[in-house]
Amino acid sequence: MKPDDVRNLPLPKRLVKLFLTTFYLSAFTFGGGYVIITLLKDKFVDELKWIKEDEMLDFISIAQAAPGILAINGAILVGYKVAGLLGIICATLGAITPPFILLTIISLCYDIFKSNFYVKAMFEGMRAGVCAVIVSAVFDMMTNLAKSKDIVLAFILVGSFIANYIFDVNVIIIMAVVAGIGVITTFFRFRKKLVKKEAPTG
Repeated sequence: MKPDDVRNLPLPKRLVKLFLTTFYLSAFTFGGGYVIITLLKDKFVDELKWIKEDEMLDFISIAQAAPGILAINGAILVGYKVAGLLGIICATLGAITPPFILLTIISLCYDIFKSNFYVKAMFEGMRAGVCAVIVSAVFDMMTNLAKSKDIVLAFILVGSFIANYIFDVNVIIIMAVVAGIGVITTFFRFRKKLVKKEAPTG
């Protein structure tokens, strides 16, 4: 079955595939929510094509802004898009089950893990890989923004980076300002489209 045809699967099979996919991604994700967001994009946008590129960017923004763990928020949004409320349940269970199992095992063997040289070396190597994955995700998103040739989005991207990295402005303040800019920009664009539709032709 081609990736484009997967959406035509019956709901039970789609739910099973959603659970197994999020379970698999969560089980092999190390480094936090931004990494699993990247993997969700690769799987559901590029491979399965259940979600569009611009929708995934919106999902990342919502998941970041909403309270809670970024990885779970992202899984919830993807699950809802794919299969509604049942999709939320399956995607959430798939995302939380591997960490639950792994952390339970680690907690039982904590004394062994904390002093094990090989475990420490493994996590040191993972840090470098995680950084590469995050940089790759940022590059992909910036490439898509560049293709849109939207001056407002470019201004938001550069301005947010400068405000947070150079001037150490609180992320909450940045997100609030950016949300306001987005509302105002969307309002004027929507209004402009209405004017064009209502304008007489001929």
